[in-house]
Amino acid sequence: MKNLKKFLCLALAALLLFPAGCAGSEPAAAGGRIYLYGEQHGVEEILEAELELWSGHYDEGLRHLFVELPYYTAEFLNLWMQAEDDEILDAVYEDWAGSASHVPEVKAFYSEIKARCPETVFHGTDVGHQYGSTGARYLEYLREAGEQDSTRYELAQENIEQGRRFYESEDGVFREKAMTENFIREFDALCGGSVMGIYGSAHTGIDAMDYGGAVPCMAKSLYERYGDALSSEDLSGLAPDMEPLRTDMIEIAGKSYEAEYFGSYELPIEGYVSREFWRLVDAYEDFSACPKAGDLLPYDNFPVGVETGQVFVVDYLLTDGSVQRSYYRSDGGKWQGRPTTVAFTP
Repeated sequence: MKNLKKFLCLALAALLLFPAGCAGSEPAAAGGRIYLYGEQHGVEEILEAELELWSGHYDEGLRHLFVELPYYTAEFLNLWMQAEDDEILDAVYEDWAGSASHVPEVKAFYSEIKARCPETVFHGTDVGHQYGSTGARYLEYLREAGEQDSTRYELAQENIEQGRRFYESEDGVFREKAMTENFIREFDALCGGSVMGIYGSAHTGIDAMDYGGAVPCMAKSLYERYGDALSSEDLSGLAPDMEPLRTDMIEIAGKSYEAEYFGSYELPIEGYVSREFWRLVDAYEDFSACPKAGDLLPYDNFPVGVETGQVFVVDYLLTDGSVQRSYYRSDGGKWQGRPTTVAFTP
């Protein structure tokens, strides 16, 4: 970071933001609540709702905001909250280039928090994204401050290693377990304090299917530990329905269908790289009686709103370079209270 030394004087103030922690490994003391909100990243309407929700909780006395960022990124944001300018935020924002956070609405969201809720303390519980930029710069900052032997240095190094492992293996199951462990560490250290958390909706479903078929999603694991002290609300439905990026023609069983394409999205599950989505136009009647294939895909997995009587084609790109095509239709069914599509065999 440019002019790094000018931030050293903030170190003492930053240390005062955090409690020393609680002894033992039992769940946090009674009274602490967790308010989780699931989002679709970078959507202005959702960010506006989250700002209002945090402002409301802040007025009720909450100060700790958990976010889907690395530990060291949240630490930089806490330093920025004490700074007189936006140099730290600007540097972090530039590090986000290529991610869903690198949109003006996200930067404005944090600026509004600083203006409206100035005592906010951020807690980053994701694996170490941007470990070569933000992570390396944070370690440099701590070394300049003489904190090589501090807990913060140790946690930052651990977070960087989590990031390296995730990006080397593309193992979404590992990431989900790490996010959960990081969350528990940060929450239990508050000794019963209440928090609000903002995460992608794939991580916040208490009744969600196990992540990657192997481990519960973060919220489900947290609920098993903290019970009714945790509540979760999915805000992803506030996102406006996106328009198709283009229209293709897809042939199925000898017949061509108009297919609206909605893009390709990273899929952080072991063995997978990404998935692409198409919605077939006026095709439900042709496939409504096709045998089910056993797989379910909840509505909140789709980048576009889903209605009963629709058919989707999803291509999964695997790490070995192969593509697996699946077909889903929306019959109006639910799984554990969540509306879901069902896979079928054409």
